[in-house]
Amino acid sequence: MTAADYLPVTLRDAGAFLSRELAPFPGRLNVMLRSMLTSAIVIVVSMALEVPELALSLLVVFYVTQSNVVVTRLVGVMFMVGSTLAIGLSILLLKFTFDYPLLRIVIASLMFFGSVYLLRVLKIGVVFFIVAIVVIYVQSFVDQTDQADLLIRAVLWVWIAVNYPIALTLVVNTLLLPAEPQLQLKAEIHRQLVTLDARLTQLIDGTASAAPITLAAVQQGALTLQKLLRFTTMRDANYREHQASQLACIATVSRLYRGASELPLSWPGVSAAQLAMLRELRANCRALDDSVMTGEPYRYVSTATPEERNAADTIPAAAESQRALRAYADLVTSGAAAAGKPPASEPMVAPDAWTNPAYTRFSLKTLLAVLVCYVFYNAVDWQGVHTVMLTCLIVALPSLGASTQRALLRLSGAAVGSALALFTVVFIVPHFDDIVGLLLIVLPVVAVGAWITAGSERISYAGLQVMFTFSLALLGEFGPTTNLTEIRDRMVGILLGVCVATFVQMSFWREGEGDVLRQKLATLLRAIAAQLRPSQAGAEKGDDLPYAQRQLQAWAVLADCETTLSRVALEPAWQEGEQSQLTLRAQTVLAQGREIMLAGDALRSALVAQAGSSSPHTIDAVQAAQQQASAELNRYAEELAANPPDAHAPRRIEVAAQAVEPAQLADRPLIAAADELSRQIAGLPDWRVDAPVAASASPAVRA
Repeated sequence: MTAADYLPVTLRDAGAFLSRELAPFPGRLNVMLRSMLTSAIVIVVSMALEVPELALSLLVVFYVTQSNVVVTRLVGVMFMVGSTLAIGLSILLLKFTFDYPLLRIVIASLMFFGSVYLLRVLKIGVVFFIVAIVVIYVQSFVDQTDQADLLIRAVLWVWIAVNYPIALTLVVNTLLLPAEPQLQLKAEIHRQLVTLDARLTQLIDGTASAAPITLAAVQQGALTLQKLLRFTTMRDANYREHQASQLACIATVSRLYRGASELPLSWPGVSAAQLAMLRELRANCRALDDSVMTGEPYRYVSTATPEERNAADTIPAAAESQRALRAYADLVTSGAAAAGKPPASEPMVAPDAWTNPAYTRFSLKTLLAVLVCYVFYNAVDWQGVHTVMLTCLIVALPSLGASTQRALLRLSGAAVGSALALFTVVFIVPHFDDIVGLLLIVLPVVAVGAWITAGSERISYAGLQVMFTFSLALLGEFGPTTNLTEIRDRMVGILLGVCVATFVQMSFWREGEGDVLRQKLATLLRAIAAQLRPSQAGAEKGDDLPYAQRQLQAWAVLADCETTLSRVALEPAWQEGEQSQLTLRAQTVLAQGREIMLAGDALRSALVAQAGSSSPHTIDAVQAAQQQASAELNRYAEELAANPPDAHAPRRIEVAAQAVEPAQLADRPLIAAADELSRQIAGLPDWRVDAPVAASASPAVRA
């Protein structure tokens, strides 16, 4: 036993979570370097020219620096538009209401309410998020001075502090360290194909050097390919014109990567025909990689005889990879996907923008929390905690679980940043008094914050808070600082804001995501049911690519369900029993859904491999079981989507009993695969109110 085994389970789980979230992945170092370089330039410029609000400038750098140049430019433009609109509205507000405090607060509240409403209903809601932030932030300026000219100067300096870092960030991301999505997509495809190449080489040479591929890695790889293809089509007109063929390519690569995860680690007693088949598969894997890198059409490389090629049936994963490559080669040769229709774009305004009362309620709740905090910090005359208002807006998200997640990340990030700032101010700052020393102090913290920010949404916001809280305490003046009250005030303001916002969210028009989660789980089960439906006779070959694309979509829906479940699990509730039941049942559905996908894929591969050796009666019985399983999943999904849910656990399908003749030796693998699918479907939980809740025994990775 190791020392970690003696730690509490909670600490071990937290350590495992942090090790996963902080682990390096392709592109993370690039994001960190871009953030560090831009931050260093901004620090030098702001200190040399005495541009105020340096902490705000660094925060903008972190927000605008994204995973690739497409998203960076999009976010940068929206921030410029939003900040300009916000500053203009704030100046107009001050011009007409500076001498009338009550009128100023009323109009500012109306502007804030409208901005938060548009934040929810518009696709470009981030613009109005900035408007809301600036409008409420300017009110703290008014409380600090009664001189109008100083107030206007402070507001205009905010515009400069926001927009010049955006310009610098765009220059750095475009010229110095560009992250083009086309190159990122090719690099990810190359990584997955090289992994398959290594696994095939391991089988051919009899070595055991390649690391196993987990199911979580397969899912993440499929999602990464979809995301990068979306960014690439936004960037490159050629990719937009051939989007259907590009989608077929990433579906094929994802299918090959999935096959690589199922290949055995070793293959003792391999025959010469099987080795020839593996070499041909490796040659085609490399040919596909070269095709992606050069842009040339892919052509299937034949190096084995038909008899040797048929040896792939002895390994279902190899046979599946072979069919995937042949299907894609046939598609490229026929040009069937050359002129695919691009998917419809999302509407700019939410379809229910003017009819759904949830948007108005959300805006009212956020406004109420902000006004309560505004009255509080003015009543106690504690100007240092004005971040209490900003916190109410920052943690205001559509669901209570998402708000709680954001609040926890804000608190944890601010705590780490404050601790680092406290240590720096007490022990390090007294020994430095020039810009070089300042960079040596600040850039390591910027690097840590950027590394965390480049991670998943489960942890990324904490990185922003680490950097922002640290810079607020250390970079508030144009010289060394020894003021510790700033650190205390920021933490108090954030803590009070989180408490007020959470209380308001829980007390008025509570917006949980439990019902949304059930609807998404139903969508996932319908997607899996579509995969389970047997192909028409003679259509298996033509269904290879559509099946792979449906599998990609199912992975995306599964990841969305996992993200939603992680937020639902964080929702505070007055009745913990109902919340825990919902969470446990949803975890079971997700775990079983993943296992059903695996079992359905294995059954499909077995049907293709056993088509010539199994009896027609057995094949008909297995296909009937597939159809019945698909119908059961659809039925379960409809009952799960109902309110209240009335989904009862599916009954197990007896496949062997449906076969007219006794199962022969050649039929047993097929029947076993069908039985496994039936067993996994029967493991779905019962959602009726009086049904007992049991933890899933599935070994699948949970969210």
